[in-house]
Amino acid sequence: MTKSELIEAVAARSNLPKKRAEEVVNCIFSSLTESLLREERIEIRGFGSFSIKSYRPYKGRNPKTGDTVSVRAKKSIHFKVGKELKERVNDVD
Repeated sequence: MTKSELIEAVAARSNLPKKRAEEVVNCIFSSLTESLLREERIEIRGFGSFSIKSYRPYKGRNPKTGDTVSVRAKKSIHFKVGKELKERVNDVD
């Protein structure tokens, strides 16, 4: 599903004009993004949770040349699927 398809689905389900549905979807994405930038955990019951995972710097290896390279510290977004969603996906026949 693309963002455009999500906007259309929200508009259809909530009887909103597409422009208003787009504002709603953009507002939700903006709020989620802002929370993650503050490194806050986001939990949507029944769906899943998003969190920031920090990685320390380490020495890696270039697989092509075999040279040792320094990999700097970084952060990644981690998603953990909720129990309800996992059960629904696995229950599909």
